[in-house]
Amino acid sequence: MSADHLRQEALALPVDERAALAKDLLLSLDGDPEPGAEQAWIEELDRRAQAVANGTATLVTWDEAEKRITDRLKARREARATR
Repeated sequence: MSADHLRQEALALPVDERAALAKDLLLSLDGDPEPGAEQAWIEELDRRAQAVANGTATLVTWDEAEKRITDRLKARREARATR
């Protein structure tokens, strides 16, 4: 079966099945996680939650967070365009 045929078949699926397929395909690109990565993320999330709870975290508004994200994505696109 060709990739084009498979793509057409996948696009004909109901949205929830397409979403599940897309998730599986994206996860397949990551390969196996590094040993201990999940535990490291849990510990980092706990650390950040504790910093918020005890008032030591530097918080930003959604508008500021969105601006930072947009600026980073724009910089990456521009960097790729100059390669």
